[in-house]
Amino acid sequence: MSDSQDGGGVMASEDRKLLEKMLFSTIQEQRRARRWSIFFRFLFFLWLFALVGSIMFSVGGGVTGKQTPAEYTALIDVKGAIAADKDANADSIVTGLRKAFDDEKVRGVILRINSPGGSPVQAAYIFDEVNRLKETRPEIKVYAVIADVGASAAYYIAAAADDIYANRGSVVGSIGAYMATFGFEGAMEKLGVTRRFYGSGDHKALTDPFQPEDKVAAKHLRATVKNIHDQFVESVKEGREGRLKDNPDLFTGLIWTGQQALELGLVDGLGSPGYVAREVIGHEDIVDFTVKPGFFDRFAQKVGSSAAQALGVSLGLEGPAVR
Repeated sequence: MSDSQDGGGVMASEDRKLLEKMLFSTIQEQRRARRWSIFFRFLFFLWLFALVGSIMFSVGGGVTGKQTPAEYTALIDVKGAIAADKDANADSIVTGLRKAFDDEKVRGVILRINSPGGSPVQAAYIFDEVNRLKETRPEIKVYAVIADVGASAAYYIAAAADDIYANRGSVVGSIGAYMATFGFEGAMEKLGVTRRFYGSGDHKALTDPFQPEDKVAAKHLRATVKNIHDQFVESVKEGREGRLKDNPDLFTGLIWTGQQALELGLVDGLGSPGYVAREVIGHEDIVDFTVKPGFFDRFAQKVGSSAAQALGVSLGLEGPAVR
């Protein structure tokens, strides 16, 4: 065989390999395109399903399984941590309250509370709005009913009600405020890690856990937390005027059972939302005015972003919290 024939065979073989490679690449691109097409179709249908679900489940109000009665008791849930980015946020709760007070069929309002506390600011917003709404319709009474727990900022909200009810085993109280952080400067020194912080203002890094505690800033923070506590105490005294017992431990952050809270004047009676609607308000039919979060909000919370935020609240990393 001649050299030219050998060279032609090699070139033909290389051409085939190149052609095969091109064909294989084309097939891969087609497969990849199909996968992306399926993926985006799936996302579209997921979005469509979420949109329909959000419309169906986000609308509060109404009596499930029965015709709406002529007159009824309005119910608004205060559930979980109280914070601007949680279900128990001031905007949602205030919206539910306003809808209830605007409804001419409502004969009483129940705030069903099951919360360990949270933001003093969110609680104060709700406290003030409850008092404002009661002035618009004096005949409509607001009742707070504490389930498992109504502590700290949750009790702050409850104090705005005309009367507070709880179960004998409910956890009630925790009238206090705190701010918590960490100090890692010792651990950093042992690890040989140097902190570099650039800022302006003598106390700009007052809560930086990687630097030694600033004594002046610490004194200021204690005064700030005390001021928040004083505001809390003032609101509770305003809401519970004449009903609180003279007990030196009342505003120290301690908690009590519902039975103990009744003896201290922190609650007015023992009972459930159904009991209050039936025996106190006189209208046992309950219509839920709680503003429900949309599908995407619920989904995002379950995915995990809320877990990190809840951890931050629990550890006191999100600033002062009335709890």
